[in-house]
This record gives sequence, C-alpha cells and structure tokens, in this order.
Amino acid sequence: MPLRNAAASLLFLLILIFSPTLSSAQEASPPAAKSASSIDDLIRILENDEARNALLTRLKSEVSTDQAKAPPTEDQTIARQIAEHTRAAAEQIMEGGAAIWSGVAAVATVFSGSGEVDYGLLQTLALNVVLVGASLFASFFVLRMLSYVLQRSLDRRAAGRPWPLRIILTAISTIADIVTVALAWSAGYLIALQVIGAGGGRMDINQTLLLNAFLMVEMLKVAIRFVLQPRFPALRLLSISDTTAAYWYFWLARAISLVGYTFMFAAPVIATNVSDTAAQAIRVLVMLTALVIAIIVILQNRDRVRRVLSSRASDGRGDFISRSGAFLAGIWHVLAIAYLVAAFVVWLVNPTTALPFMISATLKSVAAVIVGGLVIAFIGRFANAGLRLPDDLRLRLPALEGRLKAFVPRVMQVIRTVVTVGVVIAVAQAWGLIDFLGWLSSEAGQRISGSAIAALIILLLGFVAYLAVSSWVEYRLNPEFGSIPTSREKTLLSLFRNAFTIALVVLVSMLALAQIGVNIAPLLAGAGVLGLAIGFGAQKLVQDIITGVFIQLENVMNEGDVVALGSVSGVVEKLTIRSVSIRSLDGTLHLIPFSSVDTVSNLVKDFGYHVAEIRVAYREKIAEVKEAMQEAFDLLMQTEWGDQIIDKLDMHGVTSLGESAVVVRARIKTVAGGHWGTGRAYNELVKQVFDRRGIEIPYPHVTLYKGDEKAGRSPPLQLEGGSQPT
Repeated sequence: MPLRNAAASLLFLLILIFSPTLSSAQEASPPAAKSASSIDDLIRILENDEARNALLTRLKSEVSTDQAKAPPTEDQTIARQIAEHTRAAAEQIMEGGAAIWSGVAAVATVFSGSGEVDYGLLQTLALNVVLVGASLFASFFVLRMLSYVLQRSLDRRAAGRPWPLRIILTAISTIADIVTVALAWSAGYLIALQVIGAGGGRMDINQTLLLNAFLMVEMLKVAIRFVLQPRFPALRLLSISDTTAAYWYFWLARAISLVGYTFMFAAPVIATNVSDTAAQAIRVLVMLTALVIAIIVILQNRDRVRRVLSSRASDGRGDFISRSGAFLAGIWHVLAIAYLVAAFVVWLVNPTTALPFMISATLKSVAAVIVGGLVIAFIGRFANAGLRLPDDLRLRLPALEGRLKAFVPRVMQVIRTVVTVGVVIAVAQAWGLIDFLGWLSSEAGQRISGSAIAALIILLLGFVAYLAVSSWVEYRLNPEFGSIPTSREKTLLSLFRNAFTIALVVLVSMLALAQIGVNIAPLLAGAGVLGLAIGFGAQKLVQDIITGVFIQLENVMNEGDVVALGSVSGVVEKLTIRSVSIRSLDGTLHLIPFSSVDTVSNLVKDFGYHVAEIRVAYREKIAEVKEAMQEAFDLLMQTEWGDQIIDKLDMHGVTSLGESAVVVRARIKTVAGGHWGTGRAYNELVKQVFDRRGIEIPYPHVTLYKGDEKAGRSPPLQLEGGSQPT
C-alpha cells in the first residue's frame, strides 16, 4: 500500500510538472479524458531519452528546493505529541460535526422537495422494499408461532429434569429458532425474486440489504434467547429470575434491532439514494439514541450490580476477587458510562477504523481480565482448601506438610502477582499502549525473557533440592522408620542440613543473578574480601567456629546429651558450628559460644555409674549392711530398671568413718543416661530393706554422756529444781 501511494504521487507530480501546455485542454475535458491524456504524455516522455533526463534533472532540483524550504526537524517531546493528537482529534470532531450538519441538511432537502431527487424511482424502490419487508416479517411471524408450540412443549418437558437433559432440550429449542429465522429469510428471498421481481429472478440491492440485515439481527437475537430464555424458564441455563431475563432481553433486542437495521439497511439505502452525509447523520442519531438507552440501563441497575460486586466482601472474604469487587462496586457505573461516551466519541471521530479497534481491544481486555480472574480464583481456592498429604507420607515425614503449608501461600502470592502483571500487559497490548509481543519476538526480548525463565527454573530447582534434602534428613531422624538414629547422627545430620541450606542459598542466588545478566565475579571477589575482613575483625567469631569444628570432630557432645559447661549443666537442645544451646533442669535455655568453653563434661557418654554411698550407724555390722545392699540390688534387677543395668553390683565397702555414721559405697553400671533413674529406684529399695532388717540410717544428732558408775550404771540426770526427767 505505501508503494502504491508513492507511485500514484509520483505520477501526479509528473503530470503537474510536464503537462503545463495541456492544462487548458484538460480543464475542458472530463476526468477520464484528463487521466488518459496525462498517461499518454508520461509514456512519451519516458520513451524519449532527452525528455527522461530532463525529467530527472527537474525532479532533483525540486527535491533540493523542498529540502531547503523544509523547516529543521527536531525531536518531539511528549507534550508536543499529546498536543498534536489533541489538535487532530479536535479537527476530526469538527469535521464530523460538519458532516452531520451536512447530512441533516441533505435529509431536510429531500423532505422539502428542493433537492434533485428522482421521486418516482424513490417511490418504486420504497414500495418494493416495503413489500419484501411485509412478506418477510409476516412469514417470520407465522413460523415463530409454529416454533413457539414446539418450544413450549420442550419447556414443559424440561421442567424438573436433570441438567444434561435440560441442555439437550435447550439446544433443540435453539436449533428450531435458527431454522425459523433461516426459513423466513429464504421465504423473503423467494418472494423478492419471484413475486416482487415479476418472476424474472432478479432483485434490487436494497431488498438484499433488508434481507441480510434481518438475518444478522435475528441471529443475534437467537443467541440472546439461547442465553436468557425470557419466555421458557425451564430451558434457561442461567440462574436468573423471569423478570431479569425479560428485562435484559427487552433492552438488548431493541438495541440490536435499532443499530443493526440502521447500519446494515437504512444507512446504505440513504447513502445510495440521497447522500453519504445524510447516511452518516442517521448513523450518528441512532448511535446517540443507543448511547442514551445504555446509560439509562446502567443507572437503573447501579444498585443491583453494586450489591452483587460487594457480596463476596460483605461475606467476609478477603481474596483478590472480593477486594476488586468491593472497589468497583461504588464506581462501576461511572466507568461504564465513561467508556460508552468515549466509544461514541471515538466512533464519531473515526467511524471506519477507531470503533472496530476499540471493540476488539475491549473484547481482548475483558477476556484477559476474565481469564486472569479465573486463574487467581482457582489459585485462591487451592490455597484456602489446605494441603493434606497421605497418611503414610505424613508418618514418614511429619514436618513436610507444615513446611509445604508455610511455602504454598508465598508461591500463590507470587503466582497471583505474575498473573496480575500478565493481565495488565495483555490489556496494554490490546489497546496498543505497548508492543509486548513484538518486543518478545525481538532479540532483546528473547534474551531477557529466556534469562528470566532460566532464573525462575533455577530457583524452583533450588527449592526442590532443599525440600528433598530436608525431607531425607527428617526421614533419617524419624525413629519410627528404619534404624534408630544415634545422638551423633542427629547432630551431624542437623549440621549438614544447616550447612547445605546456606550453601544452596548462596549457589542458587549466584546462578540466578548470573542468568539475569549480573556479573557475579565482583560479588565473588567482594565476598572473599569481606570474609577476610570478617576474619580479622571478628576474631571471636572465628574462634567460636574453629572451636566448634574441633568439638564436632572429637565427638565430645551431641544433641540430647547431658553436659556441664563450666557452671552450666543441662540437656543439649541445639548444636551449631558456633554455639551450643543448653536447657538446664529448671527450664532455662543457655546459649554458650564455643569460644567461652574450656571444659566439656558429658554425663551420658557411652555409659554411666550410679554411686551409692550409704551411711549406717556405728552399731551396725558391715557384713549385714553389704548383704542388705546386695539384696536391694537383686530386687532392682527384677524391675524394669534391670534393662538399664549392664554389670553386676560393684561393692567398694567402707569408704569413710564419719562423726556419726559409717559410709559404705557401691557402684551400679548402667547405659548412658540411665544412672539417674536407676539410682533413684535403688535408693528406694535400700530404704525398704534396711527398715525390714532394722538397720539404722543415722542422721546428725548430739549425744550427752555423763559417764558410768563402777557398777556400769549411768547416774540419773538431775534437772534444775530437783526434778527428774520423765
């Protein structure tokens, strides 16, 4: 098309330049003669070498003159571009208004009789169109009455039936409706060809316009009747009331009839027989009427649509659709009216290309919003429905479900954001604001999109690797499946999971940054320098890590061990490469960095001893005491604590002679960590055996001794006042 326009312009320029002598003759000639004469002159010029060279020289000089006279080009700013578009729109609006006024004047001229119109021909054409229209709509009315009987029967059959049967009956009713329109249209064509055309098999173009307009309009009405079914509620697939269906069918059918018959029949007839400006005036009047009807319908349904849009938010839902509906509930009618007015103005300015573009962009935008809303709604429903793993998998990996539940909402949020951005891009693409598809097909677009997709894949694979390693560690630490993990395995696996997570985060981040075009070499160099700086500036931290490494290598303590670090003792709850967390007996959690650890005392390493130091009175026989202690040990072996004991009683004997008691020691060897419970149970049994045997367990007391007489009797104690104690 640009090449054709350029050729035509060149031809016109040649004619103007090299045909000055023919101007007087051409002014008196008709347009066809002018064109033929100009073409012949051009052919003669091109066939002559001298004339052709002169032509080229003349053209070059004209081009040089035009370039010298042309104003210097300058970069247009956004404000200048907006001003130029605004000026062009205003000029087109004025031209459209002038065309409308000219059309009204032309129509007035026709009705006033002052115009040059062949009224006899016009009356004949109008009569033929009226006859065809009368026969067309009469046959359509009769066929509609016949189809109504069938559709009413289908409606009675569909009442109370399941959905599949109702869909089939609705389809049959719609097919009958389509056949009715097709038969009426065929009957109109037959009458126009055989009756109106006097059996000659010919018909006027105006009759064809009427028949085609009828077919298009009535087929659109069939589609609306299929959706709304205003007269047959049992065939209606939508869950709406009879009043609502009748209301919307009333307005939609009349709007379609008004616009359809005007644009497809009335306007072409007026353009052919009166003028194009008159036809455009009729179109503008009809579109203005349709705009007023649409605004009235919007205002009538403002409150109803507002309640529907805000219903989800009123029920307490907080998803994307609910929030969007609540936001649009108060302003939807303003947006709808503004859009219709804008569409009318755009059509008025450029009815040939602007309105089809606007309708196409609107349909694409609506489709993008609907698809995006459905995707977001599905994602929201999936996220809100909850994630539940199979029972067997939950038993093997108890923490996996919680980990996924914590991760899925974040992923859903990212997906919702991506979908929202995609909808915005699709809407902008539909309206021509951006050329995303063109950019995507370019080299830069392919490179950037490929890098982004590769980065996302790397992040996804990193998460899968983290999930797999964490699940494997969790499965390995689960005592109900496989071998029971030792304390050493628990510690090393926990440290491995932490170290793997840190290394994976660093590696995935670096790879993702490299994919999107970030040079990671300076980052790696900076990380090395930063590590060196940390090594010099944070010597305490380095000492913590180095000491922790040697403690782990020497296997001094593990998670679950009972240890004593300085003045703190308790159970090791968490062990990292830098510090240890100890829970003391009273529940206090102590975080101790390894740099402050001088001595580690592990109370549950390999095995344990319960040291029983029994105090007995001086009057007791040591052999009997040892026998009683052995009896208590034998009783202990018969209880559930016997499984904790791994050796026989180690009797040490008398270890000290105290001020008021003799200390007899024995030792019981148990499994690691079992000596506390075993010792408590043994002490209880020793007390029971000593009580049964009458062995005294003394406690600190004061004994007053006054000496004995020669007969071996102790004199009585005299209290002050001469009385004796009772």
